[in-house]
Amino acid sequence: MSAYPLVKFAFEVDWGGTKVGFQEVSGLNVEAGLIEYRHGASPDFSKIKMPGLKAFSNITLKRGTFKQDNEFFEWFQSIQLNTVERRSITISLLDENGEPAVTWKVKNAFPLKVNATDLKAEGNEVAIETLELAHEGLTIENN
Repeated sequence: MSAYPLVKFAFEVDWGGTKVGFQEVSGLNVEAGLIEYRHGASPDFSKIKMPGLKAFSNITLKRGTFKQDNEFFEWFQSIQLNTVERRSITISLLDENGEPAVTWKVKNAFPLKVNATDLKAEGNEVAIETLELAHEGLTIENN
């Protein structure tokens, strides 16, 4: 076991067998909703609190724009009349040996939004494209 926390810059994303390099991944959140309830015969003048349904944030993936690579937009174009190609996605934080240390498994992901890079004549940055995904579940495995 390492005496130091993991670094966040060494990670990989696998979506349906293809490992893609990304600059940034965000939105790996899960939370439980709150249900408040009080029945009419309760002697307490307050509500009780219970955990409700789980909610998952949308996941945002950012990467450099490459010539002849239109995979984000092609996946987005698969949306037709309430149907879309859903994918299982695995995001792995890597240890110092390049092995997965923490793995997030995303269930039934599909694209909601594709953002092309902004264009700026005075800039010298890399062109970055963004893909926002909705999904139906997130599990976290500490390897």
